[in-house]
Amino acid sequence: MTTTIDDNRASRDAILGRVRKALRRKGSGAPELVAAEAYIAAHRQGPRPQMPADLVTRFILRATDMSSTVERIDSPAAIPQAVARYLDALELPPALAAQKSYAGVCWPEFASLDWVGAGLAIEARTTVGRDRLGITGSFCAIAETGTLVFLSGADTPTATALLPDTHIAVVRADRIVSGMEEAFALIRAERATMPRAVNMISGPSRTGDIEQTIVLGAHGPYRVHLLLLG
Repeated sequence: MTTTIDDNRASRDAILGRVRKALRRKGSGAPELVAAEAYIAAHRQGPRPQMPADLVTRFILRATDMSSTVERIDSPAAIPQAVARYLDALELPPALAAQKSYAGVCWPEFASLDWVGAGLAIEARTTVGRDRLGITGSFCAIAETGTLVFLSGADTPTATALLPDTHIAVVRADRIVSGMEEAFALIRAERATMPRAVNMISGPSRTGDIEQTIVLGAHGPYRVHLLLLG
């Protein structure tokens, strides 16, 4: 049986009707809709922890708490050498270390950097799943939780941050905001419409499903390295 849009709408209306009946409300008229839209537009905030004035230091602290590593750099031109240093310092399993294959993918914004001069083979394309290294930028970062914020788009493919074993993200120091509320306010201020997806990443992928033991790399990268620019 094929489910149509009308079928879905009828099911939704039936569910909402039961909710209204349980709440002893007759319906959702124009005044109620206006009030609801005003409430949403107000973007009210609940209680929040007090944040320090130095958001950069706070972000570094929380990011490392979440098992990310951080290096500060002065300019975009320093990115390739910083990536090479990080890869050289990795303690990889013998089978991987023997390959010495520092190949990976990056977002288009980094395509013109001198990857070859740093001894790296980096391609500006979307990962197809077999790439071991993904290099991305970030929309902004959240100091409160050490979280990176990514907006989906043609030039910011999300898979680059999720599929490779190693994710290296460039974070601009002047794009570190206090909390999630400020991150969404920045999205609203700079984008005419919300993107199809907003992804928030706090350190490497992990799970504690088995005997409550934290295992990294469960559903994504084993390691996340941040290049803090500025």
